[in-house]
Amino acid sequence: MRSSYFLQSAMAVDINGLPQAILVTRANVSDRSGALAMFSLASQNLELVQHVMVDGGYTGNDFADQVKLILNAKTTVAKRNELHMFTVLPQRWMVERSWSWLDRCRRLWKNCERALNSKVDCKNYYFMYNLL
Repeated sequence: MRSSYFLQSAMAVDINGLPQAILVTRANVSDRSGALAMFSLASQNLELVQHVMVDGGYTGNDFADQVKLILNAKTTVAKRNELHMFTVLPQRWMVERSWSWLDRCRRLWKNCERALNSKVDCKNYYFMYNLL
């Protein structure tokens, strides 16, 4: 989840970092609730998903059970075991690479969009722009 002023985004990406589902919510929605809402809204697009990797903020059996219920997928948490050691976690880089692609777009970086629909449209447009 990324938050900015009054909006925050949840994004599900594939192995290549390409978005499969994007949801923009108000900032008062928790990360877990936003991710579960994104999974439930995009469940038809994500019906072939068998494995969901999340970061340490999504730990807990209740989140994994909800993902299993919505997507029928297994949940794995990618988190660091040693606090002060830097190690590259390939699973985390998939999503972080996608966020960095969006951060290159000045319109999203400056947060000109205040409406939910226009922010989602801009994100979709910039992902298509990156593909070309």
